[in-house]
Amino acid sequence: MMIGRVVSSVVSSRKYQELQGFKLLVIQPYFGGKEDCLVAADEIGAGEGELVLVTRGSAVEHGLSRKAPVDAVVVGILDHDPILKD
Repeated sequence: MMIGRVVSSVVSSRKYQELQGFKLLVIQPYFGGKEDCLVAADEIGAGEGELVLVTRGSAVEHGLSRKAPVDAVVVGILDHDPILKD
């Protein structure tokens, strides 16, 4: 699991049927650079600028409500910055 910040969303007019209903977000890892960004599926309503918990790999299937071809999913929204304690 990793902490990241939502920097934008991905807009796609056509996508694989099983991805319908998922919001796709661009996540910048909290500990990393812009070149490390990834796309994660979101069903919990995270928005731009929020800190989120993202799971990747085989754990993804447990964070989804249905099967879909994704390798990262948002599983939580952080209430405050864990380092700055804001």
